Amino acid sequence: MTRKFTTIFALLLIALSAAAATRITTGCYNIRYDNKSDRQSGHAWKERCPIIAQLVQFHDFEIFGTEEGLYEQLEDLKGAMPGWNYIGSGRDDGKREGEHAAIFYRTDLFEVVDHGDFWLSEHPDKPGLGWDAVCYRICTWGHFRVKATGFEFLYFNLHLDHIGVKARIESVKLVQQKMKEFGTTLPAMLSGDFNIDQFDPSYKVIAQSEVLKDSYEKAEFRYVLNGTYNAYDASGWNESRIDHFFLSPSFRVLKYGVLTDTYRAPVGKDSKGNTKYEARTPSDHYPIKIVIEHP
Repeated sequence: MTRKFTTIFALLLIALSAAAATRITTGCYNIRYDNKSDRQSGHAWKERCPIIAQLVQFHDFEIFGTEEGLYEQLEDLKGAMPGWNYIGSGRDDGKREGEHAAIFYRTDLFEVVDHGDFWLSEHPDKPGLGWDAVCYRICTWGHFRVKATGFEFLYFNLHLDHIGVKARIESVKLVQQKMKEFGTTLPAMLSGDFNIDQFDPSYKVIAQSEVLKDSYEKAEFRYVLNGTYNAYDASGWNESRIDHFFLSPSFRVLKYGVLTDTYRAPVGKDSKGNTKYEARTPSDHYPIKIVIEHP
């Protein structure tokens, strides 16, 4: 009887431990800023926005970072996804002007404990260029609580400079410094468009950090049939991942995927008068989706 009771008790402990683990479906998505050139080439935001909104909801994202979105785009996306909200400010003025590095989240699942933004520069408290960067770059951060379990974590999302080598390295160092300032005991996530792939020396500086680990490397299952930048070429292929998702070592990564969903857009008529269609991507980047767990 004692042995049986011990076995049952042990099984209950295992079950309770598993139940206490928090599972989150997250990722990041450069949604491409709204611009005249895209509208002229058939990639207008008004065409892409509904596709992105459906993609996010169909693939069961719960919280994810975005890059390049302008204020109007973020409001459009929020309006197309009931039950979602976002945090983040424009990089040009800390309000609504310029591209954002916004973090979207489901309001039924997460509570925002605190949030803010800082610029990736030597003076992170105000808009400005950093190091050898050619654009203003901003990082949005949030302290989130999972409503169901009480689990708390930090989420940072950014878009690194596409030119400045030093700026990219120093920016990541700055983010790690901010992680310590905002919550030394909290596990953290860092996602974004890093503008460097896994073969770049700058990537190794980040990936070999003891503070953060690449979710791709930690993933127990991967679904990666392409790189993350597509240049609106639905039939193209590359192995370059310039969008990344880094995590505190305490996270377990169950799945990692690059989602290559496309849609069909009418492009005229054939000789018989039938509508012709062309495969298109909702953005010039593919989104990353990961499923993570924390004990």
